[in-house]
Amino acid sequence: MNKQPNNPLHGITLENLLTRLVERYGWEELGRRIDIRCFNWEPSIKSSLKFLRKTPWAREKVEQLYLKTKW
Repeated sequence: MNKQPNNPLHGITLENLLTRLVERYGWEELGRRIDIRCFNWEPSIKSSLKFLRKTPWAREKVEQLYLKTKW
């Protein structure tokens, strides 16, 4: 079994991560913090997931925001 003890995002799906960020900040604030089109123009979880899965630099920004957020 592949264990990742140093990966704080291990076990968290991208959909779960994005959903929690949207619940916490809302689309408007999320788009202000990470200026990408899928957050600022007709945002949805589905379209954002599609974009983030294809765009490593954007996914990295979203993951970093998630890690910096005080839950």
